[in-house]
Amino acid sequence: MTKVVVNGDIDKALKKLKVKVARSGVPSELKKKKFHIKPGVERRIKKEEGIKNSHKRNHN
Repeated sequence: MTKVVVNGDIDKALKKLKVKVARSGVPSELKKKKFHIKPGVERRIKKEEGIKNSHKRNHN
């Protein structure tokens, strides 16, 4: 469970909460579970992402 302590400024606390939730991966999981992807398509997407990430690591 994600917790944020509010010390007076609600806007700062809300911003911290949004950052913590984003880092935990909840929004991306919800996005993935929004609709069904066929297993073959899912493998292809993961393979393409892996290739893209390897190019990023090799070129920097």
